[in-house]
Amino acid sequence: MASDNFSLNDLNAGDGDDYGSGVAKDLEAVYDIPVQISAVLGKSTMQVAQLLKLGRGAVVELDRKVGEAIDIYVNNRLVARGEVVVVEDRLGVTMTEIIKSDRG
Repeated sequence: MASDNFSLNDLNAGDGDDYGSGVAKDLEAVYDIPVQISAVLGKSTMQVAQLLKLGRGAVVELDRKVGEAIDIYVNNRLVARGEVVVVEDRLGVTMTEIIKSDRG
């Protein structure tokens, strides 16, 4: 069975048939559409009273352990898991796992 994971560049790497290049051409129309990407380190649930008591220096315990993968969302849809990385003086995310969509 072929892998369900591929990049848009893989569509251009076909054997010259009209189908592969046609699909890639059709996808070019969406290349400039902006999407919102979110990297979620973890989540926590608390009561409003607890939230109001938080101040500077307060620690909110998250549902993840150190070293555990973070969730990567595109337009509020979980698409991958990854790890936090440092790129020069900024934080970044490297994808380690692509999440298959149940949508067909």
